[in-house]
Amino acid sequence: MRHLDLLSRLAQANTTKIVLLVLDGVGDLATPAQPLTALQKARTPHLDALAARSSLGRIVPVATGITPGSGPGHLALFGYDPREPQFDIGRGILEALGLGLDLHPGDVAARGNFATANAQGELTDRRAGRIPTAECVRVCEKLNCALEAITDANVRVVPGEAHRFVLLLSGEGLAAAIDDTDPQQLGVAPLAARETAPAGAQAAALVRRAVALMEGAIGDEPKANRVLLRGFSRLPDLPQLPELYKLRCGAFAGYPLYRGVASACGMEVVPCGKRLGEILDRVEERWPDFDLFFLHVKQTDQAGEDGNIDAKAAAIEEVDALLPRLLALGPDVVAVTGDHSTPAPMAAHSFHPVPLLMASAVAFVDETTAFDEHQAIRGHLGTFPSRELMGLLLAHAGRLEKFGA
Repeated sequence: MRHLDLLSRLAQANTTKIVLLVLDGVGDLATPAQPLTALQKARTPHLDALAARSSLGRIVPVATGITPGSGPGHLALFGYDPREPQFDIGRGILEALGLGLDLHPGDVAARGNFATANAQGELTDRRAGRIPTAECVRVCEKLNCALEAITDANVRVVPGEAHRFVLLLSGEGLAAAIDDTDPQQLGVAPLAARETAPAGAQAAALVRRAVALMEGAIGDEPKANRVLLRGFSRLPDLPQLPELYKLRCGAFAGYPLYRGVASACGMEVVPCGKRLGEILDRVEERWPDFDLFFLHVKQTDQAGEDGNIDAKAAAIEEVDALLPRLLALGPDVVAVTGDHSTPAPMAAHSFHPVPLLMASAVAFVDETTAFDEHQAIRGHLGTFPSRELMGLLLAHAGRLEKFGA
């Protein structure tokens, strides 16, 4: 029996409240050049006080040594096994869902980044300097004008946050079996779209035509003069969290991808701001309405990707200062963790386990006294797969029946 099926079989409703506070990319590294992680560097009196009366441990998002994307990282937090084909969902459709787009079976979506290339066509910035959203909207208008030249299919882009957008393909015979065009490195040209299976040949050819038109239209842009595409995907068919776990689930996330993951899992996505203070405004308003509260903080990941340990520590300190406001609501279970690690020395997602704090009336109070990677290694919970976290949340909330006689 799969772990997810076992949880669903044992899940029972009650009145307890669970908060899953996800500090995106919170895990970091201790190295000779960076002896303190962001969690150690940050001043976190409230998180440390909570850790002293909680259980600590570490979670592995996908599998040992595997670096996860944000989609698989979050799906694992919600109890899905991202290694199973059913739950291997491309980023494109999650971004599209997060933007609230009207999607239909057969539509193919890809996550897009605007990027900067030099005169030789080599990438110099994969995020186009994180252009403002207003600039993204303007450049997307140019792309859509260029894409009108395609008459045998419906191809359009929808602007997202900053340098991000979604590419949507609609038409007969389109499959999502297309490899990414983002080479994930600088100093090289973007890759051509290639099918990963014969069924994707038609869609890959369509994407190559679309990219040629788009890059022809923005070649004179100083920053956003290339497009990088990844995560080609179609609408998923996931078991829904409310039915799986007998929970009313609310998602409070300010960025499209995370709203999209939550929507795909059956959560109610509550409009909110991007910083934790704004998120808590809405959590307080909707506290009676949900049993599970998924709160997403992006700033830790952004700082990690920029390689900025000080900014990452500052983002953690901002969360710590607001923690008493969250705890004042009286949640029965609070888990603080991340979907993956984004160490500042690597300036990218990594395979390293993610620290976890689990607080409840029945949490085993171990000898840890602070929330950081070193303490988490010594914590009572040990190191386990992220997909098993939901079982711990439900168990600490008294929401799992006994297994067997």
